[in-house]
Amino acid sequence: MSSTPRPTVYIETYGCQMNVADSELMYGSLAAHGYDAVEAPDGADVILVNTCAIRDHAEQRVIGRLGELRRFMKADSIVGVTGCMAQRLGPKLLEKARHVSLVVGPDGYRALPQLIDNARNGERGIFTTFDLEEHYEDVTPRRTDPVKAWIPVQRGCDYRCTYCIVPHTRGAERSRQLHEVVREVRQVVETGTSEIVLLGQTVNSYNDGTNDFADLLRAVGSIDGVRRLRYTSPHPNDFSDRVIAAHAEVAAACEHVHLPMQSGSTRVLKRMLRRYSREEFLECVDRLRAAIPSLVLTTDIIVGFPGESDEDFEETLTAVTAAGFSEAFTFKFSPRPGTPATRMPPEEMIADDVAGERLQRLIQVVRAQSREQNIALLGARTEVLLERVAKDGELLMGRTRDWKTVLVPGHASLVNSYHMVELTGTTGSTFTGTFVQESAPSRQPLPMAS
Repeated sequence: MSSTPRPTVYIETYGCQMNVADSELMYGSLAAHGYDAVEAPDGADVILVNTCAIRDHAEQRVIGRLGELRRFMKADSIVGVTGCMAQRLGPKLLEKARHVSLVVGPDGYRALPQLIDNARNGERGIFTTFDLEEHYEDVTPRRTDPVKAWIPVQRGCDYRCTYCIVPHTRGAERSRQLHEVVREVRQVVETGTSEIVLLGQTVNSYNDGTNDFADLLRAVGSIDGVRRLRYTSPHPNDFSDRVIAAHAEVAAACEHVHLPMQSGSTRVLKRMLRRYSREEFLECVDRLRAAIPSLVLTTDIIVGFPGESDEDFEETLTAVTAAGFSEAFTFKFSPRPGTPATRMPPEEMIADDVAGERLQRLIQVVRAQSREQNIALLGARTEVLLERVAKDGELLMGRTRDWKTVLVPGHASLVNSYHMVELTGTTGSTFTGTFVQESAPSRQPLPMAS
Protein backbone atom coordinates (compact mmCIF):
# COMPACT_ATOMS: atom_id res chain seq x y z
CA MET A 1 0.00 0.00 0.00
CA SER A 2 1.26 3.47 -0.86
CA SER A 3 1.28 5.95 1.97
CA THR A 4 -0.02 9.49 1.60
CA PRO A 5 2.91 11.84 0.93
CA ARG A 6 3.63 14.37 3.63
CA PRO A 7 2.88 18.00 2.77
CA THR A 8 5.88 20.17 1.94
CA VAL A 9 6.97 23.63 3.11
CA TYR A 10 9.48 26.07 1.63
CA ILE A 11 10.66 29.12 3.57
CA GLU A 12 12.53 32.00 1.94
CA THR A 13 14.37 34.17 4.47
CA TYR A 14 15.29 37.86 4.27
CA GLY A 15 17.07 40.08 6.79
CA CYS A 16 19.11 39.40 9.89
CA GLN A 17 20.33 36.30 11.71
CA MET A 18 17.29 36.50 13.99
CA ASN A 19 15.13 35.89 10.94
CA VAL A 20 17.30 32.88 10.03
CA ALA A 21 16.72 31.52 13.55
CA ASP A 22 12.99 32.22 13.26
CA SER A 23 12.83 30.32 9.96
CA GLU A 24 14.48 27.37 11.67
CA LEU A 25 11.79 27.58 14.37
CA MET A 26 9.03 27.60 11.76
CA TYR A 27 10.54 24.60 9.98
CA GLY A 28 10.75 22.80 13.32
CA SER A 29 7.18 23.60 14.30
CA LEU A 30 5.80 22.50 10.95
CA ALA A 31 7.94 19.33 10.94
CA ALA A 32 6.29 18.39 14.24
CA HIS A 33 2.93 18.75 12.47
CA GLY A 34 3.82 16.45 9.57
CA TYR A 35 5.50 18.75 7.04
CA ASP A 36 8.69 18.05 5.10
CA ALA A 37 11.04 20.92 4.24
CA VAL A 38 11.99 21.42 0.59
CA GLU A 39 14.81 23.50 -0.87
CA ALA A 40 12.84 25.22 -3.66
CA PRO A 41 9.35 26.72 -3.96
CA ASP A 42 8.35 24.73 -7.06
CA GLY A 43 5.08 23.02 -6.22
CA ALA A 44 5.49 23.29 -2.44
CA ASP A 45 2.26 22.90 -0.49
CA VAL A 46 3.20 25.85 1.74
CA ILE A 47 5.44 28.76 0.70
CA LEU A 48 6.45 31.21 3.44
CA VAL A 49 8.44 34.42 2.99
CA ASN A 50 10.12 35.45 6.25
CA THR A 51 10.68 39.17 6.01
CA CYS A 52 12.68 42.16 7.22
CA ALA A 53 11.30 45.68 7.70
CA ILE A 54 14.41 47.60 8.69
CA ARG A 55 14.73 49.39 5.32
CA ASP A 56 12.26 50.25 2.59
CA HIS A 57 14.42 48.49 -0.01
CA ALA A 58 14.03 45.18 1.85
CA GLU A 59 10.25 45.52 1.85
CA GLN A 60 10.11 46.40 -1.86
CA ARG A 61 12.18 43.30 -2.66
CA VAL A 62 9.67 41.15 -0.78
CA ILE A 63 6.67 42.69 -2.57
CA GLY A 64 8.34 41.93 -5.90
CA ARG A 65 9.28 38.42 -4.82
CA LEU A 66 5.72 37.65 -3.73
CA GLY A 67 4.61 38.35 -7.28
CA GLU A 68 7.32 36.07 -8.68
CA LEU A 69 6.33 33.22 -6.37
CA ARG A 70 2.87 32.97 -7.96
CA ARG A 71 4.36 30.93 -10.82
CA PHE A 72 5.57 28.24 -8.39
CA MET A 73 2.15 27.72 -6.80
CA LYS A 74 -0.06 24.70 -7.32
CA ALA A 75 -3.80 25.20 -7.32
CA ASP A 76 -3.95 24.46 -3.59
CA SER A 77 -0.63 26.00 -2.47
CA ILE A 78 -0.75 28.26 0.60
CA VAL A 79 1.45 31.38 0.55
CA GLY A 80 2.23 33.29 3.73
CA VAL A 81 4.30 36.29 4.82
CA THR A 82 5.97 36.11 8.23
CA GLY A 83 8.40 38.22 10.24
CA CYS A 84 8.86 41.94 10.75
CA MET A 85 7.26 43.16 7.54
CA ALA A 86 4.21 41.02 8.31
CA GLN A 87 4.04 42.54 11.79
CA ARG A 88 4.34 46.08 10.42
CA LEU A 89 1.87 45.89 7.53
CA GLY A 90 -0.62 43.31 8.81
CA PRO A 91 -3.84 43.30 6.73
CA LYS A 92 -2.32 45.66 4.13
CA LEU A 93 -0.29 42.72 2.86
CA LEU A 94 -3.46 40.75 2.18
CA GLU A 95 -4.71 43.72 0.16
CA LYS A 96 -1.45 44.09 -1.79
CA ALA A 97 -1.15 40.40 -2.69
CA ARG A 98 -4.44 38.55 -3.14
CA HIS A 99 -2.67 35.17 -3.40
CA VAL A 100 -1.27 35.57 0.13
CA SER A 101 -3.33 33.68 2.73
CA LEU A 102 -1.31 34.23 5.92
CA VAL A 103 0.33 37.20 7.62
CA VAL A 104 2.16 36.17 10.80
CA GLY A 105 4.41 38.31 13.03
CA PRO A 106 7.41 37.05 15.05
CA ASP A 107 5.33 36.04 18.07
CA GLY A 108 2.79 34.04 16.06
CA TYR A 109 4.78 31.11 14.70
CA ARG A 110 3.20 28.69 17.15
CA ALA A 111 -0.12 29.32 15.41
CA LEU A 112 1.21 28.55 11.91
CA PRO A 113 -0.06 24.94 11.61
CA GLN A 114 -3.60 25.95 12.55
CA LEU A 115 -3.53 29.05 10.34
CA ILE A 116 -2.41 26.91 7.39
CA ASP A 117 -5.24 24.44 8.03
CA ASN A 118 -7.68 27.35 8.15
CA ALA A 119 -6.29 28.72 4.89
CA ARG A 120 -6.97 25.39 3.20
CA ASN A 121 -10.60 25.97 4.09
CA GLY A 122 -10.55 29.42 2.52
CA GLU A 123 -9.91 31.48 5.66
CA ARG A 124 -7.17 34.08 5.27
CA GLY A 125 -5.40 34.61 8.59
CA ILE A 126 -3.52 37.35 10.45
CA PHE A 127 -1.56 36.92 13.68
CA THR A 128 0.31 40.05 14.74
CA THR A 129 -0.28 40.04 18.49
CA PHE A 130 2.77 40.53 20.72
CA ASP A 131 3.35 37.84 23.34
CA LEU A 132 5.95 38.93 25.89
CA GLU A 133 6.16 35.39 27.30
CA GLU A 134 6.91 33.69 23.97
CA HIS A 135 10.34 32.11 23.55
CA TYR A 136 9.29 28.90 21.73
CA GLU A 137 11.08 26.79 24.35
CA ASP A 138 9.17 23.63 23.42
CA VAL A 139 9.83 23.97 19.66
CA THR A 140 12.85 22.11 18.29
CA PRO A 141 14.32 24.14 15.41
CA ARG A 142 15.28 22.46 12.17
CA ARG A 143 18.88 23.66 11.81
CA THR A 144 19.76 24.78 8.29
CA ASP A 145 23.47 25.45 8.90
CA PRO A 146 25.68 22.42 9.55
CA VAL A 147 28.51 24.51 10.98
CA LYS A 148 27.06 27.16 13.30
CA ALA A 149 23.92 27.35 15.43
CA TRP A 150 21.91 30.55 15.83
CA ILE A 151 20.57 30.65 19.39
CA PRO A 152 18.13 33.48 20.23
CA VAL A 153 18.60 34.49 23.87
CA GLN A 154 16.52 37.65 23.80
CA ARG A 155 13.57 38.92 21.79
CA GLY A 156 12.41 42.50 21.25
CA CYS A 157 14.11 45.79 22.10
CA ASP A 158 13.66 48.51 24.73
CA TYR A 159 15.88 51.07 23.00
CA ARG A 160 14.00 53.60 20.94
CA CYS A 161 16.48 54.74 18.29
CA THR A 162 14.63 57.31 16.21
CA TYR A 163 15.33 55.58 12.88
CA CYS A 164 14.55 52.01 13.94
CA ILE A 165 11.38 50.01 13.31
CA VAL A 166 12.44 46.96 15.37
CA PRO A 167 10.65 47.90 18.65
CA HIS A 168 7.45 48.25 16.58
CA THR A 169 7.88 44.88 14.85
CA ARG A 170 9.36 42.73 17.65
CA GLY A 171 7.96 44.34 20.78
CA ALA A 172 9.55 44.89 24.18
CA GLU A 173 12.79 43.25 25.25
CA ARG A 174 12.62 39.97 27.13
CA SER A 175 15.29 37.38 27.87
CA ARG A 176 15.18 33.60 28.00
CA GLN A 177 16.12 31.81 31.21
CA LEU A 178 19.81 30.93 31.26
CA HIS A 179 19.15 27.24 31.90
CA GLU A 180 16.96 27.08 28.78
CA VAL A 181 19.74 28.55 26.64
CA VAL A 182 22.22 26.08 28.12
CA ARG A 183 19.82 23.20 27.42
CA GLU A 184 19.49 24.20 23.76
CA VAL A 185 23.24 24.65 23.29
CA ARG A 186 23.93 21.21 24.77
CA GLN A 187 21.47 19.69 22.33
CA VAL A 188 23.18 21.47 19.44
CA VAL A 189 26.73 20.38 20.24
CA GLU A 190 25.58 16.77 20.51
CA THR A 191 24.89 16.93 16.74
CA GLY A 192 28.48 17.96 15.98
CA THR A 193 28.01 21.73 15.70
CA SER A 194 30.76 23.52 17.61
CA GLU A 195 30.17 27.22 16.81
CA ILE A 196 27.41 28.96 18.76
CA VAL A 197 26.06 32.43 17.93
CA LEU A 198 23.92 34.06 20.64
CA LEU A 199 21.29 36.38 19.17
CA GLY A 200 19.45 39.41 20.50
CA GLN A 201 18.49 42.87 19.29
CA THR A 202 20.81 44.27 21.97
CA VAL A 203 22.21 40.95 23.03
CA ASN A 204 24.57 42.14 25.77
CA SER A 205 21.66 43.69 27.70
CA TYR A 206 20.49 40.11 28.33
CA ASN A 207 19.12 39.61 31.84
CA ASP A 208 16.81 36.80 32.92
CA GLY A 209 16.15 38.37 36.32
CA THR A 210 19.02 36.53 37.98
CA ASN A 211 21.79 36.28 35.38
CA ASP A 212 23.29 38.90 33.10
CA PHE A 213 25.12 38.52 29.79
CA ALA A 214 28.45 37.90 31.53
CA ASP A 215 26.89 34.92 33.31
CA LEU A 216 25.47 33.68 30.02
CA LEU A 217 28.83 33.90 28.23
CA ARG A 218 30.53 31.94 31.00
CA ALA A 219 27.78 29.30 31.14
CA VAL A 220 27.66 28.67 27.39
CA GLY A 221 31.43 28.89 27.01
CA SER A 222 31.92 26.15 29.59
CA ILE A 223 29.77 23.58 27.75
CA ASP A 224 31.79 20.67 26.40
CA GLY A 225 31.81 20.82 22.60
CA VAL A 226 31.50 24.62 22.28
CA ARG A 227 34.68 25.59 20.49
CA ARG A 228 33.66 28.99 19.14
CA LEU A 229 31.25 31.42 20.79
CA ARG A 230 29.97 34.57 19.09
CA TYR A 231 27.11 37.01 19.72
CA THR A 232 25.26 39.68 17.78
CA SER A 233 24.36 42.48 17.97
CA PRO A 234 25.56 44.15 21.15
CA HIS A 235 24.88 47.76 22.13
CA PRO A 236 27.84 49.94 23.19
CA ASN A 237 25.98 51.05 26.35
CA ASP A 238 25.69 47.48 27.63
CA PHE A 239 29.36 46.53 27.63
CA SER A 240 29.80 46.51 31.40
CA ASP A 241 33.14 45.63 32.94
CA ARG A 242 31.63 42.22 33.83
CA VAL A 243 30.66 41.50 30.23
CA ILE A 244 34.03 42.59 28.84
CA ALA A 245 35.86 40.49 31.43
CA ALA A 246 33.74 37.46 30.60
CA HIS A 247 34.46 37.81 26.88
CA ALA A 248 38.18 38.13 27.60
CA GLU A 249 38.30 35.15 29.96
CA VAL A 250 36.04 32.63 28.18
CA ALA A 251 38.31 30.62 25.90
CA ALA A 252 35.61 29.87 23.33
CA ALA A 253 34.63 33.55 22.92
CA CYS A 254 35.99 34.64 19.54
CA GLU A 255 38.24 37.65 19.03
CA HIS A 256 35.56 39.55 17.13
CA VAL A 257 32.78 41.94 18.11
CA HIS A 258 30.27 43.49 15.75
CA LEU A 259 29.73 46.85 17.44
CA PRO A 260 27.16 49.11 15.69
CA MET A 261 28.33 52.73 15.73
CA GLN A 262 25.73 54.21 13.31
CA SER A 263 27.45 57.64 13.26
CA GLY A 264 30.70 59.16 14.42
CA SER A 265 29.09 62.52 15.23
CA THR A 266 27.85 63.17 18.76
CA ARG A 267 25.25 65.58 17.39
CA VAL A 268 23.83 62.96 15.01
CA LEU A 269 24.02 60.21 17.64
CA LYS A 270 21.93 62.37 19.96
CA ARG A 271 19.31 62.86 17.25
CA MET A 272 19.37 59.11 16.61
CA LEU A 273 18.79 58.57 20.35
CA ARG A 274 21.72 56.16 20.48
CA ARG A 275 22.43 57.21 24.12
CA TYR A 276 26.19 57.54 23.77
CA SER A 277 28.53 60.19 22.39
CA ARG A 278 31.36 59.76 19.92
CA GLU A 279 33.79 59.87 22.84
CA GLU A 280 31.87 57.27 24.82
CA PHE A 281 31.74 54.93 21.83
CA LEU A 282 35.49 55.19 21.29
CA GLU A 283 36.04 54.68 25.02
CA CYS A 284 34.05 51.43 24.73
CA VAL A 285 36.33 50.41 21.85
CA ASP A 286 39.39 51.15 23.97
CA ARG A 287 38.06 49.10 26.91
CA LEU A 288 37.35 46.14 24.64
CA ARG A 289 40.79 46.29 23.02
CA ALA A 290 42.54 46.65 26.39
CA ALA A 291 40.89 43.42 27.58
CA ILE A 292 41.17 41.57 24.24
CA PRO A 293 44.27 42.91 22.43
CA SER A 294 43.74 40.79 19.29
CA LEU A 295 40.12 41.91 18.92
CA VAL A 296 38.73 42.65 15.46
CA LEU A 297 35.81 45.09 15.27
CA THR A 298 33.12 45.40 12.61
CA THR A 299 30.23 47.84 12.64
CA ASP A 300 27.04 49.31 11.12
CA ILE A 301 26.95 52.91 9.87
CA ILE A 302 24.10 55.04 8.51
CA VAL A 303 24.79 58.09 6.34
CA GLY A 304 22.34 60.82 5.35
CA PHE A 305 20.43 60.85 8.63
CA PRO A 306 18.18 63.96 8.80
CA GLY A 307 20.24 67.03 9.67
CA GLU A 308 23.62 65.35 9.05
CA SER A 309 26.01 68.11 7.97
CA ASP A 310 29.24 67.78 6.00
CA GLU A 311 31.09 68.22 9.29
CA ASP A 312 29.05 65.43 10.92
CA PHE A 313 29.88 63.10 8.06
CA GLU A 314 33.59 63.95 8.30
CA GLU A 315 33.41 62.98 11.99
CA THR A 316 32.06 59.59 10.93
CA LEU A 317 35.01 59.09 8.60
CA THR A 318 37.52 59.95 11.32
CA ALA A 319 35.71 57.70 13.82
CA VAL A 320 36.09 54.77 11.40
CA THR A 321 39.84 55.33 11.48
CA ALA A 322 39.97 55.89 15.24
CA ALA A 323 38.03 52.69 15.96
CA GLY A 324 40.07 50.67 13.47
CA PHE A 325 37.09 48.80 12.02
CA SER A 326 38.01 45.95 9.70
CA GLU A 327 34.61 45.93 8.00
CA ALA A 328 31.42 47.96 8.03
CA PHE A 329 27.89 47.41 6.84
CA THR A 330 27.00 50.81 5.43
CA PHE A 331 23.58 52.20 4.53
CA LYS A 332 21.81 55.33 3.42
CA PHE A 333 19.14 56.46 5.88
CA SER A 334 15.81 54.81 5.06
CA PRO A 335 12.75 56.46 6.65
CA ARG A 336 10.42 53.91 8.23
CA PRO A 337 6.79 54.92 8.78
CA GLY A 338 5.96 55.30 12.45
CA THR A 339 9.49 56.09 13.61
CA PRO A 340 10.36 59.54 15.05
CA ALA A 341 12.93 60.25 12.33
CA THR A 342 10.14 60.54 9.75
CA ARG A 343 8.68 63.45 11.72
CA MET A 344 11.82 65.55 11.58
CA PRO A 345 11.50 68.81 9.57
CA PRO A 346 11.44 68.27 5.78
CA GLU A 347 14.25 70.79 5.30
CA GLU A 348 16.53 68.51 7.35
CA MET A 349 16.11 65.56 5.01
CA ILE A 350 19.30 64.84 3.07
CA ALA A 351 19.05 64.75 -0.72
CA ASP A 352 19.50 61.26 -2.13
CA ASP A 353 22.43 62.25 -4.32
CA VAL A 354 24.24 63.79 -1.33
CA ALA A 355 23.62 60.69 0.78
CA GLY A 356 24.76 58.50 -2.10
CA GLU A 357 28.01 60.43 -2.49
CA ARG A 358 28.67 60.17 1.26
CA LEU A 359 27.99 56.45 1.17
CA GLN A 360 30.53 55.92 -1.61
CA ARG A 361 33.17 57.94 0.24
CA LEU A 362 32.53 55.94 3.41
CA ILE A 363 32.80 52.64 1.54
CA GLN A 364 36.13 53.72 0.05
CA VAL A 365 37.54 54.60 3.49
CA VAL A 366 36.38 51.31 5.02
CA ARG A 367 37.73 49.25 2.12
CA ALA A 368 41.09 50.99 2.16
CA GLN A 369 41.41 50.43 5.91
CA SER A 370 40.37 46.78 5.60
CA ARG A 371 42.84 46.20 2.78
CA GLU A 372 45.70 47.75 4.75
CA GLN A 373 44.91 45.58 7.78
CA ASN A 374 44.61 42.42 5.71
CA ILE A 375 47.81 42.92 3.73
CA ALA A 376 49.64 43.13 7.06
CA LEU A 377 48.30 39.65 7.92
CA LEU A 378 49.70 37.88 4.86
CA GLY A 379 51.94 34.99 5.89
CA ALA A 380 50.18 34.55 9.23
CA ARG A 381 48.95 31.12 10.28
CA THR A 382 45.52 30.89 11.84
CA GLU A 383 42.73 28.46 12.64
CA VAL A 384 39.95 28.29 10.05
CA LEU A 385 36.60 26.58 10.37
CA LEU A 386 35.47 25.50 6.89
CA GLU A 387 31.82 26.49 6.46
CA ARG A 388 30.75 25.66 2.90
CA VAL A 389 31.71 25.20 -0.73
CA ALA A 390 32.46 28.61 -2.24
CA LYS A 391 30.24 30.00 -4.99
CA ASP A 392 32.69 29.02 -7.73
CA GLY A 393 32.42 25.39 -6.65
CA GLU A 394 36.18 24.96 -6.71
CA LEU A 395 37.18 26.26 -3.28
CA LEU A 396 35.99 26.01 0.30
CA MET A 397 35.01 29.10 2.31
CA GLY A 398 35.92 29.30 5.97
CA ARG A 399 36.31 31.85 8.74
CA THR A 400 38.95 32.61 11.28
CA ARG A 401 38.06 33.20 14.92
CA ASP A 402 38.27 36.94 14.24
CA TRP A 403 35.76 36.76 11.36
CA LYS A 404 38.13 36.89 8.40
CA THR A 405 36.89 35.05 5.31
CA VAL A 406 39.39 32.57 3.85
CA LEU A 407 39.18 30.53 0.63
CA VAL A 408 41.19 27.31 0.42
CA PRO A 409 41.26 24.39 -2.03
CA GLY A 410 39.56 21.29 -0.70
CA HIS A 411 36.80 18.71 -1.03
CA ALA A 412 33.27 19.34 0.27
CA SER A 413 33.78 16.54 2.80
CA LEU A 414 36.00 18.94 4.78
CA VAL A 415 33.10 21.26 5.59
CA ASN A 416 32.66 21.61 9.38
CA SER A 417 36.30 20.86 10.14
CA TYR A 418 39.04 23.00 11.68
CA HIS A 419 42.41 23.52 10.00
CA MET A 420 45.50 25.62 10.47
CA VAL A 421 45.84 27.75 7.35
CA GLU A 422 48.55 30.09 6.10
CA LEU A 423 47.14 33.31 4.61
CA THR A 424 48.77 33.61 1.19
CA GLY A 425 46.80 36.31 -0.61
CA THR A 426 44.03 38.87 -0.22
CA THR A 427 41.62 40.75 -2.44
CA GLY A 428 41.44 43.37 0.28
CA SER A 429 38.45 41.80 1.99
CA THR A 430 38.82 38.04 1.43
CA PHE A 431 41.90 35.89 1.94
CA THR A 432 43.22 32.91 0.04
CA GLY A 433 45.14 30.33 2.01
CA THR A 434 46.81 26.94 2.06
CA PHE A 435 46.65 24.21 4.68
CA VAL A 436 49.59 23.99 7.03
CA GLN A 437 50.43 20.34 6.51
CA GLU A 438 52.20 19.69 9.78
CA SER A 439 49.09 20.63 11.74
CA ALA A 440 46.53 17.85 11.89
CA PRO A 441 43.00 19.19 11.41
CA SER A 442 40.44 18.84 14.16
CA ARG A 443 37.41 17.15 12.66
CA GLN A 444 33.87 17.83 13.77
CA PRO A 445 31.29 15.24 12.58
CA LEU A 446 28.58 16.55 10.34
CA PRO A 447 25.15 16.52 12.02
CA MET A 448 22.62 13.93 11.01
CA ALA A 449 20.14 15.14 8.42
CA SER A 450 16.84 16.09 9.97
